[in-house]
Amino acid sequence: MPASPTTATTRDDAERLRATAGFVREQDTSVLLSRVLPGLDGPELRALTDRCRFSHAAVLVFPTDEHALRKDLARCGLPADGQARPSVVVRERLASRHRRDPADLDVRILRPAVRGPADEHRAVEVFALTVPPGSGLSRIAAEERRRDHEAHLAFDVERPDPLVLRGLLASFARHGAAADGGGYNPHEDGTVFYFTAPADTKTAYRRVELYAGGDHRDVLTEHLGGPLASAADARRPGEPDPAETLLWLLTGAWTTQALAACALLRLPEAMNRHAGVEGSRLARAVGAQPRSLATLLRYLAMLGVVSEGPDGFRLTEVGALLDAEAPGSMRPLALMYGGPFYQSFAHLAHTVRTGQPGFEHLYGENHFDHFARDPELATQFDRSMVSSAAMFDPLPAHPVLTAAAAAPGRPRTVVDVAGGTGELLGRVLTAHPTLRGILLERPQVVAAARAHLAGAGVGGRCDLRAGDFTEVPPGGDVYVLSRVLHDWDDDRCRSILRHCADAMPRHADLLIVERLLPADAAPSLATAWDLHMMCNTGGRERTADHYALLLEEHGLALAGHTPLALGAHVLHARRT
Repeated sequence: MPASPTTATTRDDAERLRATAGFVREQDTSVLLSRVLPGLDGPELRALTDRCRFSHAAVLVFPTDEHALRKDLARCGLPADGQARPSVVVRERLASRHRRDPADLDVRILRPAVRGPADEHRAVEVFALTVPPGSGLSRIAAEERRRDHEAHLAFDVERPDPLVLRGLLASFARHGAAADGGGYNPHEDGTVFYFTAPADTKTAYRRVELYAGGDHRDVLTEHLGGPLASAADARRPGEPDPAETLLWLLTGAWTTQALAACALLRLPEAMNRHAGVEGSRLARAVGAQPRSLATLLRYLAMLGVVSEGPDGFRLTEVGALLDAEAPGSMRPLALMYGGPFYQSFAHLAHTVRTGQPGFEHLYGENHFDHFARDPELATQFDRSMVSSAAMFDPLPAHPVLTAAAAAPGRPRTVVDVAGGTGELLGRVLTAHPTLRGILLERPQVVAAARAHLAGAGVGGRCDLRAGDFTEVPPGGDVYVLSRVLHDWDDDRCRSILRHCADAMPRHADLLIVERLLPADAAPSLATAWDLHMMCNTGGRERTADHYALLLEEHGLALAGHTPLALGAHVLHARRT
């Protein structure tokens, strides 16, 4: 059953709270500063780290009442007993943006405490606009969730004095942050300096706050109207230099290759997250020229893949995912995107002109046939698919699967169509010992799937079938198409869905795992993958409504969809 709007928005707020709390708990101040201000490194980064400490991140949520807010906080592991005080500033900003009477908006602020990675005191700054059911404020909530105007990062200035503050403000401005307001709070005896983050910032937060204890209104005046707040040309404060913005965009290919080189050199395996390794020692370990490796490491540090400290370089949480032995390693994905798929993207203009995938134009055949002729490349591709398997984590708890597992009588069967090496099916069968499985795959993949499912301890409950989409096994209870339909154009999708519908008994359910294109222009991983699929497979990503139309043509109705990790969704379809 699809979630009600209230349930969906409540879940969304809980997820945003949980994500913000996780972000605050995990951040290293030095790494975060280098991501907020790309290009900040070396002595200047160390100087800022000595004077600033990351203190909190802010999020605006929309509970139906205060009880719902505290319930969400508790669900996310945040203290729920703090005092909620009115937030006049955020209320006024919301009223101005949405042309509402401030008296109609009840905005509260709480600061539940969390601990950083070194047990330092931090907080999640929670702004809460109460949105009672039927109040008419749901449009404001939807727009604010999409835009995240109030989300920001905050750094506390240690031992502030006018000279230190001016130096910090100058560093922020020099690296592209633009003055964006501020104020002195006599009740707290503290001064706040707001910035718009640089256009090339490497975090999702577009606003940054510096907080300095004490009365620093003289420095604040300079921040608001002096040279720190003015651009070198006639652009408004906060407006990026178009040429510089384009230059940063043009370096995207370098980023892909830097990550692929990091993986190829096995840098992550030669490093760790808890102790630094000196650059020359790293060069010896990976067989690299020291000066060239130093240049690569500096770039990776700018990306937040490694961090540099007095003891050398160490891996960040992001960089650790490129270690081949790390849980959920994404190394195979880096090698694919920096290898075959990178080369085919050089032919994107050809794809746009002709409609022929760049991969097919380059290699003379579609990517499935090409991989089938190259076992080593096929294995790398299969491993790259496993790299994104974190999106499957919530799937075994889907109501369709839990209901099938709990059904009385005969064991229910899950049919995974084009299920790869069995990563998803293995998770489902492990979570539900009463279920049985059938995996349909190409002959050259079946052996790897058999080994994986046996290793997961579920091989005895799974039947492996070698075949194609015309041979979908009949009689199953739950059918799964995971990351399959986006590989194909609409005509081929219709064919795949027709074969599935023909095989499905009337009681059966169909689960489809795909990224969904947003209905508006909101940033989305699906938008990037839509371009990738067009260039490399001839497929496409789709909106939920598009999938609903394709399903309807074959007597199937979209009952609902729920989000998964990594921008994916699971769509649930049944016979009409």
